Amino acid sequence: MPEGHSIHRIARQFGRHFVGAPVAASSPQGRFAEGAALIDGRTMTESRAVGKQLFLEFDEAMWLRVHLGIYGAWDFAGAVATATARTVSSESESSSSTRSRDHPRLVTGRMGQTGMRGVTDEDAPATVVGAHEHSLASIGAPRRTRLRMAEQERESAIDDAGLEGFPPEPIGQVRVRLLTERAVADLRGPTACEVLDATGVQRVIDALGPDPLVDDLEAGEERMLQRVRRRRVPIGLLLMDQSVVSGIGNVYRAELLFRARLDPHALGASLPDDVIRGLWRDWRHLLGVGVDTGQMLTMDGLDEEARRLALRDRADRHWVYKREGLPCRVCGTHIVMETAAGRKLYYCPSCQG
Repeated sequence: MPEGHSIHRIARQFGRHFVGAPVAASSPQGRFAEGAALIDGRTMTESRAVGKQLFLEFDEAMWLRVHLGIYGAWDFAGAVATATARTVSSESESSSSTRSRDHPRLVTGRMGQTGMRGVTDEDAPATVVGAHEHSLASIGAPRRTRLRMAEQERESAIDDAGLEGFPPEPIGQVRVRLLTERAVADLRGPTACEVLDATGVQRVIDALGPDPLVDDLEAGEERMLQRVRRRRVPIGLLLMDQSVVSGIGNVYRAELLFRARLDPHALGASLPDDVIRGLWRDWRHLLGVGVDTGQMLTMDGLDEEARRLALRDRADRHWVYKREGLPCRVCGTHIVMETAAGRKLYYCPSCQG
């Protein structure tokens, strides 16, 4: 399931390519025909992510709410920007990288499912630190292909000559198609897809825990603190509860707990305030890294070679996630995997004992 950084990146792609433009909305598969008719022809005015939820606003305060869930994905095609610059600071960004972002070319791509592996250095995410990237070639960003590739398959860019007219024909079971004069986004397989008014949107947001990229940081920290402290539930479950804190999924849950050297079975009500506050602040840090790089990169302090490997392969990117049976990178104890509330939980029994 896409985690919070992916949805924020999707929201920013909509902000770049759809906000401000009239949108033709349709439901090629027919299952969302009534909802599509409500927003068809309206101008998209805002794109917002809160945790794992995406909210697209149209004029007259109509909103499309989407939760991708496990199987959902957005496929993009048309004049969508790709970035080719390597990671630089926003102050020292080169003019060539600026040109590459400001002049879109015709490509297609998929956004939603995560786990890009085996990419080359040239395929590694390009980003402007502090400004958030517009690159499509990274985890949580569109796959630059017209094929519905397996997650282990490599991306391949398609230039203008590779598209047989615009817009391309829908492929597969497309729940919603959003089309402007220059870009198209196709939604497949979401868990939730509905049109809401502003009151309905607020009701959904009110039920969610704080998101470090949306909420006031101090207020969000206090909300998370209170929601954790009042629950006699293992912290390993609370971090996955979207009413406690927004956007954390299985990968970030495992990595946050290891980074805090925290036993996933410890009850939320038993944790000291400073431990809970530390989880919030570390989530803010990792979420920012994820949005900027497009990767769930959870190991800090890597040298240049180690960082290159981490961006290339998930096996070099995490402390404990999907490393069951392998030695802990810190103490050498074998990483444990167990099932908690139907999801796989990874931890080091020594470092997190």
